[in-house]
Amino acid sequence: MPQLRAFGAPRGTRSSRHAWGGRPTPASSPSWACGTVCRAVVSADQSGWVRSPGLWVVHHALVEADLRTGRLVLRGFIGTDLDELAALDADPQVMYFITGGLPTPPEEVAREVLPAFLTYHERSAHRGYWAAEDAATGQFLGWFHLRPAPGRGDDEPELGYRLRRSAWGHGYATEGARALIDHAFSQRGVQRVLAETMVVHTASRRVLEKCGMRVLRSFRANWPYPIPGDEHGDVEYVLDRTDWERRRQILTPP
Repeated sequence: MPQLRAFGAPRGTRSSRHAWGGRPTPASSPSWACGTVCRAVVSADQSGWVRSPGLWVVHHALVEADLRTGRLVLRGFIGTDLDELAALDADPQVMYFITGGLPTPPEEVAREVLPAFLTYHERSAHRGYWAAEDAATGQFLGWFHLRPAPGRGDDEPELGYRLRRSAWGHGYATEGARALIDHAFSQRGVQRVLAETMVVHTASRRVLEKCGMRVLRSFRANWPYPIPGDEHGDVEYVLDRTDWERRRQILTPP
């Protein structure tokens, strides 16, 4: 299943390889890319009010309107998503291309991962993490992100996602990724969208290519968690505005 390499929790935690929800950030990445915020344990009631260090925030004030596709609802995270998020990161198969299969401890999800998701929009109003739900049942399927790529401008966001195993093989990754790409180019003046994954991660690469992305470069990084296939390196994909507009014209009936 395509889990890309990059969430962005503090280095040393079990979170990030870019594009599809990846491994812990390499040492060369700047600290702002690593979600080093909100280390307090999250608590929330059913209203969606969330306690973070020094303030109360309500998720609706920080997150853009829901994005909807034929089968998915992409919405902002709330504090009551903690159990689902912890279960996602506890699955060794979900985490294989991220940490080599090491699960994220639930207390780490509560202390670092979910608070970073909840507060992302405070630092970048039109970027962040979206919880993915089945539009018909409301079932939590995982998450997608669109965030500034390390070392890039805000007009070159990085795409990523992480999905539970039950959602694999049904086209949800492509559907959600296309929705965020379209949202980025049509709403926010983005010039290009980037994504990274392992050279050997063929499922991720197929998803990116279905979204119209092309290979920009191959590279190697010093990831904290070695994974079989690392010796082949990583690959970065790109879709620029011109190619997106051309693709839209082809796919949109006159």
